[in-house]
Amino acid sequence: MSALLLRQVRVVPLAGQAAADPVDVLIQDGLIAELGSAGGSHRVPAVECDGRWLIPGLWDAHVHLGQWALAGRRLDLSHTSSPEEVLTILAQAAGAGTGQDRTAGDRRPIVGMGHRAGAWDRQVTVAELDAVCEAVPVVLINSDCHHGWLNTAALDALGLARRDTVVAEAEWFAAYPLVATVLEDPPAPADYQNVLRKAAAQGIVGLVDFEFGAPWSDWAQRWHEGCDLLRIRWSPYRDQLDSVRAAGLRSRAALPGADDRLSVGSLKIISDGSLGTRTAWCYEPYADTGGFGAPNQSDTELAELLAEGTRAGLSVATHAIGDRALDTALKAYAATGAGGSIEHAQVTTSQGMEEMSRLGLTASVQPAHLLDDHETTDRVWADRTDRCFTLRSLLDHGVAVALGSDAPVAPLDPWLAIATAAHRGLPGDEPWHPEQAITAAEAIAASADGTRIAVGQPGDLALLDFDPLSTDAAGLRAMRVALTCVAGRVVHSELAGAPGR
Repeated sequence: MSALLLRQVRVVPLAGQAAADPVDVLIQDGLIAELGSAGGSHRVPAVECDGRWLIPGLWDAHVHLGQWALAGRRLDLSHTSSPEEVLTILAQAAGAGTGQDRTAGDRRPIVGMGHRAGAWDRQVTVAELDAVCEAVPVVLINSDCHHGWLNTAALDALGLARRDTVVAEAEWFAAYPLVATVLEDPPAPADYQNVLRKAAAQGIVGLVDFEFGAPWSDWAQRWHEGCDLLRIRWSPYRDQLDSVRAAGLRSRAALPGADDRLSVGSLKIISDGSLGTRTAWCYEPYADTGGFGAPNQSDTELAELLAEGTRAGLSVATHAIGDRALDTALKAYAATGAGGSIEHAQVTTSQGMEEMSRLGLTASVQPAHLLDDHETTDRVWADRTDRCFTLRSLLDHGVAVALGSDAPVAPLDPWLAIATAAHRGLPGDEPWHPEQAITAAEAIAASADGTRIAVGQPGDLALLDFDPLSTDAAGLRAMRVALTCVAGRVVHSELAGAPGR
């Protein structure tokens, strides 16, 4: 592998030490080889960094990359506030030929996403969707991706039983992969390249891909079709375990035909639902529905799944949003000896956090969900708002925290996650439960996949135009990334003279 010298960078002190004078960083064979004053002793490509700020490259620990790659094609409903507004936009798209590059009379299915049904004051029906657009299939994906609002034509096209309600949870997760194959063109390598380049421009060096129904062979193929820009961890679901075992795949091992930048992640289990769909499994009821949410497996089935994944050589990533789902998952980890992560950990308890620390599990949290969920949380979980998105408490209990986006549920934007974790709201907002804020240094460290800037560490680095520890929420949101390296390879640069890919 080629070598690269970054001249005169300021290493951001994430561990609390004092900021040092500018140094040179030499990367060889994909690893940091030297930190110090290189002088003219190295005859390798060099980048003049002019005192910019260097951090470990950022990871997004929870992405549905295929869905994110398709998001730009779909009807954007993220700014709607009622079912009536959604129906108006749909009528315009279907009748006037607007949205999704449609023309008048277009007979293609319509796929939209981003509406927040959890904040609405009523349930929606298939009949009202049919009344607006009956001629073509319509699939509207809720912002939490835990249910879809479909018209009858879409139910028929996807082979789903007719009904007048939304399609939710396990039935929806099984049907969703068909949306991108039956009703849409699946994302092409160019779609992936586009989102990977945008991620690299934000300082991202790696993504954990939890896409539904995506076989490992898809990534192995697109890796050689120009999608080898960042590190990727492909993560299987239960129905893919046979193919994992047949190929001899294990967590953190490279996928066949690729280098170690394309590797195997964790077995993904969705143990409960979401706040927006009122299916996150809780000890106390929702104020509006009186329900408690529900598990997606029995306690025994969940433990068997964790044990099966562990026997296959996989760590396990268990989605658990409600506090009862969290406690149930932790019992399964303790009983089986499985390792891995709790995905979301949105509602916690002190006992649960102590157990996560004892078991060595990672809390994989998406801070930007706070921005969308806090108003609904105040309304339906008013008795537990102090236990939601408890980043400060997780760290204080000794739990390892990894930040991500859950894109397309929230934008694939690490600086949005970092700013929200540190400031508990958008710039100018009153912080929501500020006692659970963490520092910018802690948020960046939680976005770095456990790496740091030291000799022997991966040459996965992001060079920033200004110090992220000396700015406010607005400054973090506006962060400019001058250079991103993956294994010493420049994958994004705004600097003159920097080597290209």
